[in-house]
Amino acid sequence: MSGGEGGRPATWLAQALGWVEPRFGEVVPPVHLSTTYERAEDLSYPKGRVYGRDQNPTYDQAEALLTRLEGGQAALLFASGMAAATACFLALRPGDHVVAPKVMYWALRNWLEQEARAWGLRVDFFRNDSIEDLARLVRPGETRLVWIETPANPTWLVTDIARAAEIAHAAGARLAVDSTVATPILTRPIEHGADLVMHAATKYLNGHSDVLAGALVTARMDEYWQRVRAVRASLGGVLGPFEAWLLLRGMRTLHLRVHAACRNAERIALALQDHPKVVAVHYPGLGNDPGHAVAARQMQGGFGGMLSVRVAGGQDGAVRFAAALRLFKRATSLGGVESLVEHRASVEGTGSPAPPDMLRLSVGAEDADDLIEDLIQALGRI
Repeated sequence: MSGGEGGRPATWLAQALGWVEPRFGEVVPPVHLSTTYERAEDLSYPKGRVYGRDQNPTYDQAEALLTRLEGGQAALLFASGMAAATACFLALRPGDHVVAPKVMYWALRNWLEQEARAWGLRVDFFRNDSIEDLARLVRPGETRLVWIETPANPTWLVTDIARAAEIAHAAGARLAVDSTVATPILTRPIEHGADLVMHAATKYLNGHSDVLAGALVTARMDEYWQRVRAVRASLGGVLGPFEAWLLLRGMRTLHLRVHAACRNAERIALALQDHPKVVAVHYPGLGNDPGHAVAARQMQGGFGGMLSVRVAGGQDGAVRFAAALRLFKRATSLGGVESLVEHRASVEGTGSPAPPDMLRLSVGAEDADDLIEDLIQALGRI
């Protein structure tokens, strides 16, 4: 295999680090399907593989590429974003204290409130818009993990990664960042002091809405990281080889897709912010957004492809607006090349941070003028 340490992210991605399979010279990596590996006569494993559950060679290139992109020391692929995220908490000990944001991926928040507490973890939630609230809840000597998500789904509140890292480290805790929306194209949390980076790789990393996957990248390969590896192996939350191959294929255009989504999302935000039937636009790229200044410091090259819009008429107006859209598909998820719209309050149910008049937009790679025209005509139906 080849591929040096030089170059820039776009080159690493397009060439998938430049790896070439040594036996046949394949530029496109193969899929390794074997679940078991032959021992030598002395019963050793001279090629370093024992069993396919957590040692499949198809993982290697994607994990190496993620490690390079995030500036970490190692990466692990998982069967889903939830499998990756929960591994960070399951690698802790019963009785440990963790802090997480009030606005975050809804399924993970529910897991923290229910399963993590049943596991024995003590959990507190801080206000995303208040770094002081985070500092107040962290307990020196007791807090072991601080989890942040920035920008935070679905209101796109921004958390200062560097300040969160200072607070966590001063208390003897690690900082983990869900950077799914920012991607390593826009933000590299380890450079700002984070210890772990999580991606729901189903979203932007894959980018084609056809793979469930998750990933973790670590700033250092310490004892805690070994426990995370053990959680993946023992609980079996591993990615299949074909899914790993599809993920790597999707990642090779990550830079192109993310920049296209950023451009489209910014144009949409600007086009909608003064519309008479729009109550508010939540997008960190807008100058009047409360998180804009922090986002401008820690997001390079764009502010992401996600925004949320609050419309006139309350929930009824939001539902009618979504129903009138022609290009935006009414569907869950984000980060694909196709644009999606979702009414998060009805999906998340009681306790959702999404107001009933809010719609979440995942902006894809279509023509921006077509998307804007679709949104404007739908607003006219309210």
